Amino acid sequence: MADFSHIPVLLEQTIAALDIKPNGVYVDGTAGGGGHSYEIAKRLDLTHGGRLIALDRDTQAVEAASKRLKGLPAQVVKAEFADMRQVLYELGIKRVDGVLLDIGVSSHQLDDPQRGFSYHTDAPLDMRMSMEGTSARDLVNEYSENMLKGILYKYGEEKYAPVIARAIVRFREEKPIETTLELAQIVKDAVPAKYRNQKNPCRKTFQAIRIAVNDELGQLDRALDEAFDLLNIGGRLAVITFHSLEDRMVKQRLAKFTQGCTCPPDFPQCVCGNKPHARLVNKKPLTADKEELETNPRSRSAKLRAAEKILDY
Repeated sequence: MADFSHIPVLLEQTIAALDIKPNGVYVDGTAGGGGHSYEIAKRLDLTHGGRLIALDRDTQAVEAASKRLKGLPAQVVKAEFADMRQVLYELGIKRVDGVLLDIGVSSHQLDDPQRGFSYHTDAPLDMRMSMEGTSARDLVNEYSENMLKGILYKYGEEKYAPVIARAIVRFREEKPIETTLELAQIVKDAVPAKYRNQKNPCRKTFQAIRIAVNDELGQLDRALDEAFDLLNIGGRLAVITFHSLEDRMVKQRLAKFTQGCTCPPDFPQCVCGNKPHARLVNKKPLTADKEELETNPRSRSAKLRAAEKILDY
């Protein structure tokens, strides 16, 4: 196993957005290499109840984060962040003061060829963050052409989804698709030369398959509601996303939490009784500054959105 290294993106902005209280209880739903978790945990005071629960479904991440957080008021649990309520219940925790979700694939998962996330190096086609369940190999070899096309459209916004799905099905009629470079070559051969020469045509396909394998949007959908419900009044939810599908979901959910009166504007007074349950910490998403972009190019697509709970449902 390669060393689990992951440069935490938007670190200073995230810590500021969480507004960490030394006696607070916090959840890092995506522990990764423990970068964000470490910065949260070192600001907590165990003697006054400060505590961090860090979750990750990747066994390698759990091991790495546990080592990184040793000696700090933190506990690492192997679990999906959509299950945070159950994890906290089993730990006797009813409410928390902050939740961080850093969505997407980690640097380690991308850089370790054997995990099968990257289209740059040859490896078994896997892409499972938990290393359990349906793999990318299973998906491309067993799903119907229509299902594959739907995945590429929905999760990759890939305009050439029909021809790529058809090419995958034709290839597997001769032999199973086993490796990342086999899949990458199928995609490259399927799309028009002009598209192939503009940018790497594999990015959207690999993204779509990874999202489907790990149910990333389903996990995020459930986690946003669970996280917000678990917050104390004054507690904060911070979410880092890396592509438009995730960011759109987060933006819409935070808009729902912060929405007040929904009466038509011509009503003389409110009759719906709806009140905002949160306020945005920043009106617009925060992004990486020039210095971070130079040291960590993968931060270029990162967006941080955060909200503070002001009213329970």
